[in-house]
Amino acid sequence: MSSFLTPSWPEACYKMTLDVAAVVDALFKAGAESIIVKDFHRTGFNILPELINHRAVVDQGYRIGPVPGIGNPLQATGLLMIGMHAPSGSNGFLAHTLTSRISRLEVNGALMSEAELFSASLAPFGLTPLFFSGCPVACHHVLQKIPGVHCYPIDKSKLQPETSESEWRKSLAETAAESLSNKEHMPFHPAGPFEAVVEMRDGSKTAEKLAERWNLQVSDSRLLLQHNDINQLYNQLMEICYLTPTIRKILPLGLHLFNLRGRLGLSWVRRQLQKQQFLTA
Repeated sequence: MSSFLTPSWPEACYKMTLDVAAVVDALFKAGAESIIVKDFHRTGFNILPELINHRAVVDQGYRIGPVPGIGNPLQATGLLMIGMHAPSGSNGFLAHTLTSRISRLEVNGALMSEAELFSASLAPFGLTPLFFSGCPVACHHVLQKIPGVHCYPIDKSKLQPETSESEWRKSLAETAAESLSNKEHMPFHPAGPFEAVVEMRDGSKTAEKLAERWNLQVSDSRLLLQHNDINQLYNQLMEICYLTPTIRKILPLGLHLFNLRGRLGLSWVRRQLQKQQFLTA
């Protein structure tokens, strides 16, 4: 439902916003002083800020840095990840790490998820991963890699038509609020070195093309990466997934145009929701 400009996307955006709004309200009720909502799905423009508690800051679109994609985390101290995926190569719901073009991502012999990459990218700024929600496979993986994080698994295969969305949305928000009591957990600093095997879904020709583009080692459909720092690995994975050398050179302009596309898309979502009477003009 959450694919860009599809007929189902407006409703997906609306319901994603209700999820986030419930979590934000619960966090404020639990004593959070300030909240930044980072819209980080696909275009970076999916959340409807007008439906979120006005005390929260809704940050949309992608930034070059200092944290890739996210930008400046400002004075944030905790990280809560909502609606996340299991890692590429697992049997989770729509499992992928960064892009479905990667069929499997192993780092030091184990699958690596987006939750690990995002948490590690924010660790230098002192952010502690507090909460994670996703399918049961995604939650199991995160608990193995980031011990102590609060998880709220949603098994979509077992959701029945009579299941009340408001009930599980309330449970999601309550569990997220409980994570604020975790005072002992620390930022996620996995130790290197990191040896990654990136298996491309489209096979050896795609892998060879990417290897030539970025001067990487390749074996059949697998790219082989080696880094001492996980953020160096994260940056190279993003190059493989999203960039070319030319696009990297014009990245500020490219991000501006990409964010403009997302903003226009969300305007379309609003119009569709108004027609469907989800929103008032």
